[in-house]
Amino acid sequence: MATRSLERTRKELSDFLRHHRQRVSPAEVGLAAGRRRRTPGLRREEVAALAGVGLSWYTWLEQGREIGVSEDFLLRLAKVLRLDDAECAHLFVLAHRRPPPAEPYHWPVVSPRIQLLMDDWRDRPAYVQNLRWDVIAWNAAGDGLFGFSRKTPPDRNMLRMVFADPDLRRRLPAWAEDAPQLIEALRRDLALVPDDPAMLRLIDDLETLSPDFRRWWKGPPRRGPARGLTALAGDDGTLRLQHEVLTVDEHRHLRMVVHFHTPAG
Repeated sequence: MATRSLERTRKELSDFLRHHRQRVSPAEVGLAAGRRRRTPGLRREEVAALAGVGLSWYTWLEQGREIGVSEDFLLRLAKVLRLDDAECAHLFVLAHRRPPPAEPYHWPVVSPRIQLLMDDWRDRPAYVQNLRWDVIAWNAAGDGLFGFSRKTPPDRNMLRMVFADPDLRRRLPAWAEDAPQLIEALRRDLALVPDDPAMLRLIDDLETLSPDFRRWWKGPPRRGPARGLTALAGDDGTLRLQHEVLTVDEHRHLRMVVHFHTPAG
């Protein structure tokens, strides 16, 4: 009886993954649609790459083969497939894992009105980030400054970009002054959810990726916090930046960062 139950669950998991993979458009995860797509949604190889696993391994999982999966992988997969809280909990159940708390895997989206507001600011770079500093929405001007659409969702994180993206770092003439202030803002965010696994995992990742982050994070607090950069080099020279932060959703800790820029004198 247990064997039949397990076999049925594997079939349900296979159907679940295929359905949700086909539901996600390439544009939603920052991929070009291309012209030769024979099936809707994402390809298996795209899901595998975005979730950080091999194509064969993911294919076996979707085929319902008996392979073990970790909670960390299921969280990454839930983000790639853009699952909501209930769908992600169901994924864990189908994979015979205990569902985690909602916050670590919840990938919020902004309302169409917030996106329209940002899009109306054609010359004003703006983006929305969650408490973990994942950038979840932006306008064309913001994309022009930071290239969000060219990054995969896991890399579309402002702290990861500032501390671990060498291309962006080369464009930040005030990096040594700006970066510590971002760390102080992160300290305040962590104080809101000190035991949140996603926040703690982000900090662990940044300590591994950046010796500078590790030194400043473990050191004493520095100057006051900031959520934006003060200067950015581009094709038209260096821009002097100022920013304002607007609360988009207090409950979900969504904030909009709006940049005001002028050419550096």
